[in-house]
Amino acid sequence: MDTLIKLDQVIESVLQQTADTLSVHENGNSQIIIDADRKNFVLIMLGWEGHRRIHDCLVHIQMIDDKIWIQYDGTEDSITENLEAAGIPKNQIVLAFYPEHVRVHTGYAIA
Repeated sequence: MDTLIKLDQVIESVLQQTADTLSVHENGNSQIIIDADRKNFVLIMLGWEGHRRIHDCLVHIQMIDDKIWIQYDGTEDSITENLEAAGIPKNQIVLAFYPEHVRVHTGYAIA
């Protein structure tokens, strides 16, 4: 249980660092949405670019069992690399945006 709580904290910290960086460089605001009960973490960008509304999902992470599933990473800097730099081992990260037959070759967890 303590490990899952630690993973929650690491994910939130990495997303916050990314959000802080984006707010400095992009038009609009970045926001983190956390569904603690269902272990979903989403980083979105909200705002306006001229007359165009910005409402984009930049990152979606799910915790399934004891693994971190990267469902989507639309950032320029890799969320996966930032999670590794924060101490999460590759065998706890699943690159869910790749089909399973490709995940075998990534060096990360398959499922």
